[in-house]
Amino acid sequence: MLCQTLHRFGLKLVCRRTLEEEEQKLESNRRLNTLDLVALGVGRIIGAGVYVLAGEVVSNQAGPSIVVSFLVAGLSSVFAGLCYAEFSAQVPHSGSAYLYTFVTIGELWAFIVGWNLILSYVACVVTVIQAWTLTFHNLFGKQISQTLHESVSQSVSQILGDKLGYFVVLFCLMEIQYLKFCGFFLVTKVMTLVKLLLLSFVIISGFIKGDLHNWNLTEEDYAKAGLNDTSGLGPLGSGGFVPFGFQGILRGSATCFYAFIGFSIIVTRIKETQNPQRSIPMGIMISLFLCFLGYFGVSAALTLMVPYYHLKTGSTLPEVFLHIGWTPAYHVVAFGFLCSFPGIFYDFISPIRLVIYTMAQDGLLFPVLAKIHTGTYTSVVADTIFGITAAIMVFFFGLTDLMDLSSTGTLISYFLVAFCVLVTRYQPDRRTEENEAEVQQQNIPAAERLTLQGLLFTSSSTPTPLSGRVVYVCSSLLVLLLILLCLMLAHWPVLLSGDPVWISVVVVLVVLITGITGVIWRQPQNSSPLHFKVPALPLVPLLSIFVNVYLMMQMSAGTWAQFGVWMLIGFVMYFAYGIQHSLVT
Repeated sequence: MLCQTLHRFGLKLVCRRTLEEEEQKLESNRRLNTLDLVALGVGRIIGAGVYVLAGEVVSNQAGPSIVVSFLVAGLSSVFAGLCYAEFSAQVPHSGSAYLYTFVTIGELWAFIVGWNLILSYVACVVTVIQAWTLTFHNLFGKQISQTLHESVSQSVSQILGDKLGYFVVLFCLMEIQYLKFCGFFLVTKVMTLVKLLLLSFVIISGFIKGDLHNWNLTEEDYAKAGLNDTSGLGPLGSGGFVPFGFQGILRGSATCFYAFIGFSIIVTRIKETQNPQRSIPMGIMISLFLCFLGYFGVSAALTLMVPYYHLKTGSTLPEVFLHIGWTPAYHVVAFGFLCSFPGIFYDFISPIRLVIYTMAQDGLLFPVLAKIHTGTYTSVVADTIFGITAAIMVFFFGLTDLMDLSSTGTLISYFLVAFCVLVTRYQPDRRTEENEAEVQQQNIPAAERLTLQGLLFTSSSTPTPLSGRVVYVCSSLLVLLLILLCLMLAHWPVLLSGDPVWISVVVVLVVLITGITGVIWRQPQNSSPLHFKVPALPLVPLLSIFVNVYLMMQMSAGTWAQFGVWMLIGFVMYFAYGIQHSLVT
């Protein structure tokens, strides 16, 4: 009896949706083309990150090597984008990573992805609010902050006074978000064009006012600037292009990953796209490529115009023009960001509503969160909870903490999407699987048996239930081995010291990973025609998993503690309510 109960419980955790059910829910109202999706993706990706990462990453994490950090973060996003693109062609239904994991690896993992997406989006919204408030505050010479301190210091604490501006902006936007814009996509295109023009102006300014010597600073430069009177550079790093070492590049990459969050909004517009199988993959890849070029150029221009030690935590991108004496340019770039802010805010609010609404409809969250107000077509309860959560984050979390939390939640989602692609491509079609199961029941001796030879030399050119299970098990083992390898590589100074034990463990892990990857490679792939497929399977999904896990290893212990609290709340909600009320059986 206990074994049967545990078996049913396990099956409940991995119960999946069928692709056919999702395809039947498509709507006919389609008006978006590839250009619309590119504008939507670029407008969403180029948000607050590019304006605030300068002070957070350049000053104490990467220095001029932030360009390399953006390259690593961009490659991780490209790998994830390829996986998203295949799933968007395979499952033409709005739902983002939550739906993809649900139809592939089951309910529990789908809940984890959805719960992490909510965290990521809420943290992104609060980051945008803090970035906008900081820019507005600096643009007016910090007069607003002084006025607030003078007016509220008698009745509230200084800490609350510092955060009061964030609360005001948050509550104002909670009202603004109910306004409906008839020409939303036209406004999106205009705002995206404005952002690209502003970034292009920054890049051109870097070519005009840049100095290559800022990429090769020495201890003498610090002494001349009056920043260092000792023989060690201390918190300023070691000078040169990589002042904080290889570890600084990796830590900076984990933070810079925040700047690429947002392309997943494209897959939430599948119902409105004219040709989703073609336009969605192209929209994702073109958006990521354009944003990478922009980030790479801006970070290079920034570090060429100003020595990195002049950029402090809390500095924004427009402030670089104050250092070179271009005050009018500072006001233009800052004002451009302020104008684009409402669109950035709306771009993050919409996915939050979609994920919460979908999870509530599936029974994983409370049904009251799926109730839509007829006047505004929004969920008042969900928006109220979001406002309370955002207010708590504004009060307790700093800008770097928010970006790291958002990156962690998104990295886990990308990691699971890559795993889904790796598994799904080697699975038989549902109908084919059902037919083969019926044949095997009628002719039991003809059923497949797992042999060592069959692992490397399969007799079938199409996936079978057995080959699908082999790939599922091998992929799960690969994930565990890659996590262990990333844990070992996170202590790379020990490896460079030549410790034979650590080196032997790494070699064994690499050999095992290579061997299991070879087994997966020898299995037959599903030949169903798709408008886009991830190239070089299984290498690309495995590279995506590896890079995502390794970037997660760069997060601080405080970030993981905060993330653990969030996941604990989610698991309590799922096992106390969601698993019993799920509508998927």
